[in-house]
Amino acid sequence: MNKEIPTTLSKETQTGLPGTLTLKTGTWDDLGAMAREVRYTVFVQEQNVPESLELDEFDSVSLHVLVLDANGHAIGTGRLLPDGHIGRVAVLKPARGQGVGECIMRALIRAAQDQGHTSVELSAQCHAAQFYERLGFKQDGEVYQEAGIAHVFMRCDFGLV
Repeated sequence: MNKEIPTTLSKETQTGLPGTLTLKTGTWDDLGAMAREVRYTVFVQEQNVPESLELDEFDSVSLHVLVLDANGHAIGTGRLLPDGHIGRVAVLKPARGQGVGECIMRALIRAAQDQGHTSVELSAQCHAAQFYERLGFKQDGEVYQEAGIAHVFMRCDFGLV
């Protein structure tokens, strides 16, 4: 990968956010309570995803990434499934546009590489597809609906990152 994944984000990266942000990786047992809060806020409350669809059997077998603000509050999260699928990437509204999502994605990509995957894939909400394209993802297929939201399948081969 061309870019190092920061374990903390610089003050310049977090315009408008106090202090230094910290990235953690771990299991659902380690990070699930805090990740659940971020995901509930973003997916269930903001995007009206049914609560019954938001948590699933893959949480317990996935690697999770969590970004914490200077006060230790979770502001972003994502997960890597054992098959190399990235999902549930969510950043709280006040922290968007500050590099938090990119930090999460680069950590998940690095974890996938460390696990021996040669590519990763994800189901992107269409409004976020350009964000993923900037990270080396390419659209593969047509737009489809998931939980009432337009999505597109995307893939990133590590030779392209």
